[in-house]
Amino acid sequence: MSENKFEISLQSGVHKQLGTLAGQWEGITKTWFEPNVLADESPMKGTIRPIMEGRFLLHAYQGSLNGNYFEGVATFGFDIANNKVQCSWVDSFHMGTGILLSEGNITDRGFSVLGSYGGPDIPEPWGWRTVFELIDENNLIITAYNISPEGQEDKATETVYQRVS
Repeated sequence: MSENKFEISLQSGVHKQLGTLAGQWEGITKTWFEPNVLADESPMKGTIRPIMEGRFLLHAYQGSLNGNYFEGVATFGFDIANNKVQCSWVDSFHMGTGILLSEGNITDRGFSVLGSYGGPDIPEPWGWRTVFELIDENNLIITAYNISPEGQEDKATETVYQRVS
């Protein structure tokens, strides 16, 4: 019996590559609300674990922003049929009660996804690009960029994680 595309991906493809992100992580998150003006730098803890037999990864994290506790969850995976990384993200600060949906591509050391957000107070949607980059087996950087309706892209958050053994 031949293996299906998911089984092959899990053994030697994109799902295997994404699986290398799994683990316990701790680090520092920096936050910017305006270009080049650091608003906060705080400790962050996160867990990335495979779910649904490795089809997806779940990233649950908690930290603080300006002394206030927050938490978040992102689910991401690789859609084999459409050759795209997909992500859903919620947290108790940035997204309020919304869910940010993003889609993008696998990279050599992780992935990059793009979504958008808006609402009554934001008449033109803004973009939100998130990049996961596994520097080596014990160092992960997650960087998010705010993209104005005019296309100006600025760093919004950067989490520099180290794997906890």
